Amino acid sequence: MSLRSRRGLDWLVFFVADIQTGFGAFIAVFLTSQKWTQVDIGLILTVSSLVSLIGQIPAGALVDAVRSVRVVAVLALIAIGACAFAFAAWPLFPIVLVSRIIHAAASSVLSIALVAISLGLVGQGAMSERLGRNAAFASAGTGIAAAVMGACGYYLSDRAVFFLASGFVVPAIVALMSIRGEEIGPTSDAARGAPTHPKALVVGFGDILRNRPLVAFAICLVLFHLANAAMLPLAASMLTLRSRDAATLMVAAAIVVPQFTVTVVSPWVGRAAQRWGRRPLLLAGFGALAIRGFLFATTSEPQLLVLIQVLDGVSAATLGVLTPLTIVDLTSEGGHFNLAQGTIGCAVGVGASISTTLAGYITDDYGSHAAFNVLTALAIGAFAVVALAMPETKPGPAPL
Repeated sequence: MSLRSRRGLDWLVFFVADIQTGFGAFIAVFLTSQKWTQVDIGLILTVSSLVSLIGQIPAGALVDAVRSVRVVAVLALIAIGACAFAFAAWPLFPIVLVSRIIHAAASSVLSIALVAISLGLVGQGAMSERLGRNAAFASAGTGIAAAVMGACGYYLSDRAVFFLASGFVVPAIVALMSIRGEEIGPTSDAARGAPTHPKALVVGFGDILRNRPLVAFAICLVLFHLANAAMLPLAASMLTLRSRDAATLMVAAAIVVPQFTVTVVSPWVGRAAQRWGRRPLLLAGFGALAIRGFLFATTSEPQLLVLIQVLDGVSAATLGVLTPLTIVDLTSEGGHFNLAQGTIGCAVGVGASISTTLAGYITDDYGSHAAFNVLTALAIGAFAVVALAMPETKPGPAPL
């Protein structure tokens, strides 16, 4: 891979994170400022979440069915930029609804395409370090974008956040086009010459379901996100109850701390996965989640709750690198890499969606400590599945 392509991929990941940050918490703030009801805001967020969830599988199938993943990524970026602009320019319910649906679908395609481009550039052997680098640039982009967009919203207007997100599409496309197309190896079924007709899609699903290590890994990830997704919202609620005057500052710190940890730790995870193998790091990431849940259940001090979030960064860095890397390992022979990405992404989304609902019911009936205990038990179960069912997937000689 040339230096130009390497830097192009770095900045592509950075600016994509910038763009997607604009579609986070700022949506509710902007729509509230436009006098939208909470019912309408909730409906918009629910529909887009469902599209993001369900769209993972067709997005993976689409990326597998095209010869040029780079072209698909460009089209997805253009769609996201147009949605951000329309969202800000015409905040009317039909336009916002369509924009959010298109954005959710395009984001599903783009996230899968980014991993595919990374794999095509560096190959399986260097993929672990590349994913670590991707995670570091994405985390840095998210943190910087949140600060810049927050300042824009404060000093200019809430609408300016989405115009800025739309503007970030331009440098993202420039970065993408600076990646040399001839350096991107075949990472889709179509590029490898495999059939991509509807029957081939059914066969692909069958191959994925017969891949026992891949199914075991999917179960591990569902359990992980079932335990993980509700932990930060629960911790934020506890921070608000115990530190009302500084609640916003504490919650912000609880978000920034793991982002900083991911930026620092991810490159090391990428190198360690190549040296030691995937399994020890998976155990560490899943173990960190179980410890985090236990500590949340046993303390209520705001400062300690923020400090515990370092473990969230450890888990996020580990899973951020090892999830796509393990999928690469387990599909290197049978193919359907992008379809497997989408299928597992959908399963993970289901686990995360159930997590917040489950924790909410338990908290209302039995309190937050009981909810943390249940989430911790789920995290321990996920760790046990990794320990008992997940083999080492690193190709080649046994890791050191």
